Amino acid sequence: MKFFNIEKISQGKARAGEITTDHGKIQTPIFMPVGTVASVKTVHQRELKEDIKAQIILGNTYHLYLRPTMDIMQEAGGLHHFMNWDGPILTDSGGFQVFSLSKSRKMTEEGVKFKSHIDGSYHFISPEKSMEIQRQIGADIFMAFDECTPYPCEYNQAKSSMELTHRWLKRCIEWTEKNQELYGHKQRLFPIVQGSTYSDLRKISAEVISEAGAEGNAIGGLSVGEPEEEMYRITDEVTDILPKDKPRYLMGVGTPWNILESIGLGIDMMDCVMPTRNARNAMLFTWKGVMNLKNEKWKKDFSPLDEFGTSFVDRDYSKAYLRHLFVSKEYLAKQIASIHNLAFYLDLVKVAREHIVAGDFYEWKKSVVPVLKQRL
Repeated sequence: MKFFNIEKISQGKARAGEITTDHGKIQTPIFMPVGTVASVKTVHQRELKEDIKAQIILGNTYHLYLRPTMDIMQEAGGLHHFMNWDGPILTDSGGFQVFSLSKSRKMTEEGVKFKSHIDGSYHFISPEKSMEIQRQIGADIFMAFDECTPYPCEYNQAKSSMELTHRWLKRCIEWTEKNQELYGHKQRLFPIVQGSTYSDLRKISAEVISEAGAEGNAIGGLSVGEPEEEMYRITDEVTDILPKDKPRYLMGVGTPWNILESIGLGIDMMDCVMPTRNARNAMLFTWKGVMNLKNEKWKKDFSPLDEFGTSFVDRDYSKAYLRHLFVSKEYLAKQIASIHNLAFYLDLVKVAREHIVAGDFYEWKKSVVPVLKQRL
């Protein structure tokens, strides 16, 4: 059973494909909702599956390690059983979370000592420990332990960080080759390209990562504050080098237009907290543009939430009603908005895939991106 099949490449780099895991198939390009602590915030698993039509979701190694802890995770039979999600799951390595704890961590060649944001207790994660935790979580796709550099980043810091990530990758691969899966399904390790915004470093990293021979590859350290043009430039350079017959995952991206531009540069998989985080702050993404539901203009707008939306919330609730819920600080507001945004993101990549198959993706992207950016 082949892990990744490319069905169509549209003019440039955009491609439609299919990933096959033991928990089901994933049509690419795909957006992956983020379920940090075994939950996509405010959304039921049933809604994720039946209404949003998520094909794969993310779990977070750092957060799940601290809570509920790996004892409970293993006793439950892994994350799939624990959260009652029978589709594919991807876990990050915990590297980005540890990077974001810059004031309370100490990094060495061996790994990272850090202080828990929950109770202040000290913990140590090495490449081997990250692999062990991700085995215990049991995701279908899991990530090599890496260091994510900040933006901006000095060249020498970016270079030494990238080289550390490469050394850690060797240790991750060695550990996974010696230690079998725990729950009877195949887990696939993706290494991560680093190198900040420096083209020469990114090219070196992409070559090292390609030579590792993994079944898929990720691009990390972008969408951390750099201008969009820089992100696109680096992505374009890296996808020129990464193997064409393996899925490419751009981590932490992004807005609807970021997603379409990244697909155009040869990216197959993306994730971001933006659809749910922005939803909780009343920002909705639609095919007509971006709406702030707290604005006065929606106060007496009794039309459906989104006439082009694919979710039940788009038909069942009006703009005026959702605005009222937000102004009233009602919890249901966040749930409705989150379901809408995630359903829109999944619809966005589905339609993008249809245009790749039809052969007119780039013309379509050029016409739709300015509309998606509009403020309504």
